[in-house]
Amino acid sequence: MSGLFITFEGPEGAGKSTNLQLFAAALREAGCDPLLTREPGGTPIAESIREVLLSHHDEPMCSDAELLLMFAARAQHIDRLIRPALAQGQVVISDRFTDATYAYQGAGRGIPTQRIAVLEEWVQGSLRPDLTVVFDVPVDIGMQRARARSELDRFEVEQQSFFESVRRCYLDRAAAEPDRYRVIDASGSLEQVAAAMHPLIALVLERWHA
Repeated sequence: MSGLFITFEGPEGAGKSTNLQLFAAALREAGCDPLLTREPGGTPIAESIREVLLSHHDEPMCSDAELLLMFAARAQHIDRLIRPALAQGQVVISDRFTDATYAYQGAGRGIPTQRIAVLEEWVQGSLRPDLTVVFDVPVDIGMQRARARSELDRFEVEQQSFFESVRRCYLDRAAAEPDRYRVIDASGSLEQVAAAMHPLIALVLERWHA
């Protein structure tokens, strides 16, 4: 693969989706036109699975079903979109990827890390992001933002303890693998967060030109 795979991660209300658009716009200004996608989703089939995962249901969804649906959507996403784009040398930026599964289904739901790792290896093989940007925000601030922007989905109605576990998992994973992860304090203004992204934009452009 000759492309670059970048993922944006973070708990609810961290602003990663907004900042992903700003990041992509800066790359375009420099002549690099990235492919933007998201998880769960990214292809028609994966987007249908997303709808099942995020919608509220009368029937409770068990944690294992949730995990398997996440990886079903990811398998389709990788096969139909991510791998072909990387093979063509594109920069691919995904709004969430497998780190979110470790954070939400692992730390949040309590599914053992080893079980997730088996599915990760099965579905992804050697595919891992080249760079993962974690937007970190205290849970109370993030949830205030989430409530203000739209109606809460099935994940966003979880208890604060769930989101504290999610946040802690992201930070622990970033600390364990500093070469791949970059953590950005997302509690400040949009301008402050954008300024913090400038070195990462330069890094991506340098790798893209290499």
